[in-house]
Amino acid sequence: MCAALGIGVHGPAGQVDVFSLPDLWQLHLYGYDADLTVGGTEHAICPGRVSLVPPGTEVRYRYRGRSEHLYAHLRLGSAGTPHSIPAIQHTGPELDLLTAQLRQALAAWPNTPARATAEVWAALWRIARLTSPREPSARAVHPAVTAATALIEARLTESLAVPEIAKAAGVSHNHLTRLFRAATGETVVGYIRARRMERARHFLRATTLSIPAVASVGIPDLQAFNKACRRELGASPRAIRTAGPAPRDSAAQ
Repeated sequence: MCAALGIGVHGPAGQVDVFSLPDLWQLHLYGYDADLTVGGTEHAICPGRVSLVPPGTEVRYRYRGRSEHLYAHLRLGSAGTPHSIPAIQHTGPELDLLTAQLRQALAAWPNTPARATAEVWAALWRIARLTSPREPSARAVHPAVTAATALIEARLTESLAVPEIAKAAGVSHNHLTRLFRAATGETVVGYIRARRMERARHFLRATTLSIPAVASVGIPDLQAFNKACRRELGASPRAIRTAGPAPRDSAAQ
């Protein structure tokens, strides 16, 4: 899926770039102020904005100085239900997680392209939901829970221990466990397991990644991954893939 991943650095002030990629989508996460025209429509870029531009669309950048962004050039299939999103969006509170996912993809590219592709798919899924309606929270979430869930999302494919998460969130192991159960209704370990399996189901339904590559969401042992799929998702990885994409799992098309 990924044709290129990298960090783009542009400038000096006043530089203008005009181009299009006939066969590739362009995903950019910006860290600068600039002017961008997408298919004749003008947009203002600022740090924390993300763009997803379809193949064959002309883009025109006018930079105001040294300009650095994370980018991915990729191919998306036509399977699944189309999901319309704006070409340019504010990432808001998702910025840190998106940045972490794209940097993890970049670190994996090109030596482990399957891992890089998995991280980009996860980023696309998050971008597709930036403008999705969100239900208002019935009560305020403790900052430690917010910090813990952010860390979990950013490092979902890595080994995670509850004491390590609690330390990063600034509370004790036991206190985080109590806060987490009050906020989510489950343990920290249960939440991590559920999120890994949700991501695995998305990859199985919405991508052509091999099953071993999908297992890299955090259960690299294939036998354990098969058991987890049957226990948590009710079917084997192959059966989940055969069932096809569910509408809510579709990334931006």
